[in-house]
Amino acid sequence: MNVLSPGSRSTGSDANNGTAAHASSLAHRPTIIETMDLRKVYRTGFWLKAAPPSLKQCSLEIYKGETFGLLGPNGAGKTTLLKLLLGIIRPTAGVAKLMGEPAGNHDIKSRIGYLPENPYFYDYLTGWEFLSYTAGLFGIQGHAKKRRITELLDLVQLDQRSATKKQMRRYSKGMLQRVGMAQALINDPEIVFLDEPMSGLDPTGRYQVREIILSLKAQGKTLFFNSHVLSDVEKICDRIAILDQGEIVCIGEIKSLLGNPNHYTVKGHGGSLDILDQWLRDITFKDGYWQGILYENPFEFMATARLMNAHIAKLEVAKPTLEEFFMVCIQQRRQEAERAASERIKKARSPKKRRLLGKPLAH
Repeated sequence: MNVLSPGSRSTGSDANNGTAAHASSLAHRPTIIETMDLRKVYRTGFWLKAAPPSLKQCSLEIYKGETFGLLGPNGAGKTTLLKLLLGIIRPTAGVAKLMGEPAGNHDIKSRIGYLPENPYFYDYLTGWEFLSYTAGLFGIQGHAKKRRITELLDLVQLDQRSATKKQMRRYSKGMLQRVGMAQALINDPEIVFLDEPMSGLDPTGRYQVREIILSLKAQGKTLFFNSHVLSDVEKICDRIAILDQGEIVCIGEIKSLLGNPNHYTVKGHGGSLDILDQWLRDITFKDGYWQGILYENPFEFMATARLMNAHIAKLEVAKPTLEEFFMVCIQQRRQEAERAASERIKKARSPKKRRLLGKPLAH
């Protein structure tokens, strides 16, 4: 039996070079969204007492044409940051800029689109009537308005008969989300802000919204969105930031954050143990199957497995999912915060010698 032995190891340099090239191309694009030490403190009650900061010294740079995902648990400050960028609320401190102008600038607002998490629609209108009304707000009239609405209905895959004949109160959640996406795009914006676009959708609806976002990405639009559906974020985004308790925990390209490991987890049965020892590390056996870590070329290993009559049940890249990475980041950050708080409490409780005229008092 002519069985291959491990050849030169695949270093993954091509993949790494590709990732580096992509990162370089992003960094050389113009910055389209920028925040510097952005901070927001809400005041509540009759005496306008300051609540804990919703956002603390948030600094971001988002490049033209990229798809950027903002992740975080509930109450992390994601919606606050989005409202600051849109100019809906004002910052307590710091600066936010869109396309080089301060957030909230009237001219800039006409060049962005926004889909809120829970949009309110005039449900006695049809989808077409609502989009016609939205187009009028941007001064789009006549044949240009009709053409634009038709294009958007095709883009979001909303049937024109339903859009023209059916009131929105009779629309499903997925149909309403598509109308919301269409109104966010009615002015052909340069930046599109999406707040939880997958919220409340079934798998089919999520897939359709994801396809719409990918088509916008292919058009070169800059997309900024919040989402709890991390599997979709992993498929769509170029870069992400994780926000927790008002602070940026980490930021970067997904490939860089998750790593680009050059090894694989392999599981199978049969074959020669002596040959497996040459290819795999940390081999274990359970329920008639062996499992190990492969650092060599997976295609050469599969060829060898066939020659030695081994059956491969699983071969996958050994790297964490975005969900696993997210949970580790949040847990580490909170553990560090708890340790820091504990240290502060210990220092506050530590006994201090009282002094009188520079000398300790006798006890």
